[in-house]
Amino acid sequence: MPARGVIRGRVWKFGDNISTTDITPNEMFRDIPHTPKDTAFAAIRPGWRNQVRPGDCIVAGQNFAFGSHRASANDVMKQLGIGCIVADSIARIFYRTAVAIGFSAMACQGVSNIFNEGDELELDVRSGLIRNLTSGDTIQGERHPPQLLEILEAGGIMPLLVKKVNG
Repeated sequence: MPARGVIRGRVWKFGDNISTTDITPNEMFRDIPHTPKDTAFAAIRPGWRNQVRPGDCIVAGQNFAFGSHRASANDVMKQLGIGCIVADSIARIFYRTAVAIGFSAMACQGVSNIFNEGDELELDVRSGLIRNLTSGDTIQGERHPPQLLEILEAGGIMPLLVKKVNG
C-alpha cells in the first residue's frame, strides 16, 4: 500500500530506544520455524502481534529502530499492514529503508507526548501534520522532500522505477 494522502489508525505506543532486534527478535526463535511477522515485538510486547490490525499506527519515543539494521524490521511493518510510524526520532537507516519500500515513517520531536495507546492518529503524509483525533492535539512533523514523496507515493523505489521505465 503506497504511503500517500492521509493515514488514519489506532495508536500502539512504544517508548524510547526500540531496536531492530526488539522489532524482529529472530534470536529468540532460532530453533523454531517462524516469520518476522509472527514474532514482531515478541520480546517486549508478548501477544502484540495477535492484537494489532491492518491500518493501526505506531507512535514511539526517541531512537526508534536503532541498532544493526535488519530489513525485516521494515518489511514486517508492511506485512502487518501498519499504517505508519511516527516517533520523536527514527534511526536514519530504518527511515531510508522505509521510504525505499514505500512505507510511511516520520520523525516529529514531541509526538510521543500527545498520544496515548488506543488514541486515533491522523497523518497527512504531504504536509507532515500529525493529529490526535481523540484529544484534538496537533503537531508538525518533518516534511518529506519532494523526491521522497514521489518514492512514497509510488509505493517504493522499485515501483517508481518501473513506472518511469514504462512511461
